[in-house]
Amino acid sequence: MAAEPILFIPPILCDARVFGPQIGALSTDHAVMFAPTTQGERMEEIASQILSWAPSKFALVGMSMGGAVALEILRRASERVTRVALVSTTPLAETPQMATAREPHIVAARSGRFHDVIDKEMPLDWLADGPNRLEVGNLVRDMALYQGPEAYVRQARAMQRRKDQQSTLRKVSQPTLILCGDEDSHLPIRRHEFLAEMMPQSKLEIVVGAGHLPSLEQPEIVIDQLRAWMRQPMVLR
Repeated sequence: MAAEPILFIPPILCDARVFGPQIGALSTDHAVMFAPTTQGERMEEIASQILSWAPSKFALVGMSMGGAVALEILRRASERVTRVALVSTTPLAETPQMATAREPHIVAARSGRFHDVIDKEMPLDWLADGPNRLEVGNLVRDMALYQGPEAYVRQARAMQRRKDQQSTLRKVSQPTLILCGDEDSHLPIRRHEFLAEMMPQSKLEIVVGAGHLPSLEQPEIVIDQLRAWMRQPMVLR
């Protein structure tokens, strides 16, 4: 049986470059696709758009906001997902306080202060304190500027309105990889351990020397983990 295609979904503010090393490495053996998250103001809208063009069966990789979209895809169409990798992801809805805290960012983005918003939405201290922190931070800024403030506002609204997906997690039976940077100050290891506890079939891997964006901070480690995950037997549904 041919290996199933892999669908990558990025964090807020990011485009395909956030998975650039993994897409390049895995595309030698798999069909690889990238799904943007810029065209809807609800996770349901974004998931529906992706499902409208995605293959009938696919492996799913989501990071941060992309992980939230991946969970919505699992909630809606679990039978189409052969396996799932959740990177820097929480299944929890935003609290009212978190949702309210995004409002000044939305106002700033709409009033010409998008540079300030980028610094607040993806601060450097979310990344590991290593030699490539500034390089990764500069790439995030470039990706964000390429997408622009209106795309950010749609993404922020989707994050504010996202559902709690704990019940979705408990129903997942596909091979599941959970990746977490050991220096992720935004979603620390204990939050990923909580995620893994709800998914007995999952494997939690801690990426040493990475913060919230392990795909860029430790790309080779993430490539190796994804390759091992793709070698696991596919669950036929």
